[in-house]
Amino acid sequence: MLSYKLSDDAELKFFEPKDAEELFALVEENRDFLRAWLPWVDKNKKVEDSRNFINSTRKQFAENQGLHLGIWYRGQIAGVIGFHGIDWGNKSTSIGYWLGEKYTGKGLITKACRALIDYSFKEWKLHRVEIRCSVENRKSMAIPERLGFKEEGLVREAEWLENYFTDHIVYGLLASEWE
Repeated sequence: MLSYKLSDDAELKFFEPKDAEELFALVEENRDFLRAWLPWVDKNKKVEDSRNFINSTRKQFAENQGLHLGIWYRGQIAGVIGFHGIDWGNKSTSIGYWLGEKYTGKGLITKACRALIDYSFKEWKLHRVEIRCSVENRKSMAIPERLGFKEEGLVREAEWLENYFTDHIVYGLLASEWE
């Protein structure tokens, strides 16, 4: 999946090195918004950091260990979605995602997750997909709930955000439960 149309206005595309400036600008423009949920935001300080991210995702894909795609809305990068890695032995993966603030509320993440879930079950023949969300991030939690994931449990103090640990809700979906 190097490109996938989500709607007339939106698509998923494999990142290219030339996308680094636009991706960094999106992070820069949304730094305060993203910082609440993403611990890597303050480590992304220059365009080179976004370029390194893109290069690492391309390497991950080449090694068959994951896939990260840009979410484009009306020709602009709106966010990122991807598989954190693939556990081929257990046929499982997890999905992570984020959007710039002005792109929220358009159904982009739900559509993008649906596309990645389809891909993981149909193309890779995986058995399980997981999504973890901070217990305080209701908007993010709504995505797996909307897509039919089952709430499986709580991981206490799973992630350091700014100045505190946050708990994560774990959601799981099995191939047999998907459409």
